[in-house]
Amino acid sequence: MAVQAAENALESAGVAAADIDYIIVSTCTPDFFYPITACLVQGLLGAENAACLDINAACTGFVSGLELARGLLYSGDSYKRVLLIAAECMTKHLDFTDRASCVLFGDEAGAVVLERAKSDKIFAVGIRAKGVSPQNPMLHNKIQYAENMPFKDINYTPFEYKPHFQMDGKEVYKFAVEALPEAARIACDKAGLQLSEIDLFIPHQANLRIIQTAIKALGIPPEKVYTNIENHGNTSSACMAVCLDELNRAGRLKSGMKLCLAGFGAGLTYGAAVIEI
Repeated sequence: MAVQAAENALESAGVAAADIDYIIVSTCTPDFFYPITACLVQGLLGAENAACLDINAACTGFVSGLELARGLLYSGDSYKRVLLIAAECMTKHLDFTDRASCVLFGDEAGAVVLERAKSDKIFAVGIRAKGVSPQNPMLHNKIQYAENMPFKDINYTPFEYKPHFQMDGKEVYKFAVEALPEAARIACDKAGLQLSEIDLFIPHQANLRIIQTAIKALGIPPEKVYTNIENHGNTSSACMAVCLDELNRAGRLKSGMKLCLAGFGAGLTYGAAVIEI
């Protein structure tokens, strides 16, 4: 999925794989612990000149990737183009007998090619985290240790191992309806914008009730909000990238528009990016 999304992004940007200087892949569902997914993508794309990095900030990963890419492009080094990919295969982590969670998630990938702006466009990111206790991580998928692993009974993770994604839905909901508005406000403040100046709000596609509660708290009218959860489900960090692609293909992204992308995820992490296109 990551490779297909990357190929589509490169074609859309008119950029060859060999011209990419850095590949960042956001995923919390990799196929390997190592090698990292970005290196696998690099090899399959033929992007032989690219450095590679994986990040895992769960559903906030795309926003975190944007911030990392901006830092690379403006670092003074020779990085000119960053390929940012978000790819998630959530279904391989699900218990399909658990109807409270398995119906919520899907698999997809999205990608963008990022370059340094040729003019003074607005770009601001606000990222935060609310650390959780290992005794109650709210959203988690715990690694299973080998039976002969000497520290398998380490006492900071006393709960029973379960092989699938686990979620405390009520606690996540309470966190999300506060985190999404806070992240959007932080990013808008850093951008020097009022929320009313945002042309399009693209939230993490986790739950329509969370989105509706968040935009009500922010005073954002529904016609300024883009959702696709009804078609794709919750695809973790991939959803914002896919939303951007859908909007672009539909001709809804116009030069000068101000977008706010806001998300939250396991960690607990949350963040938002304000981008002028």
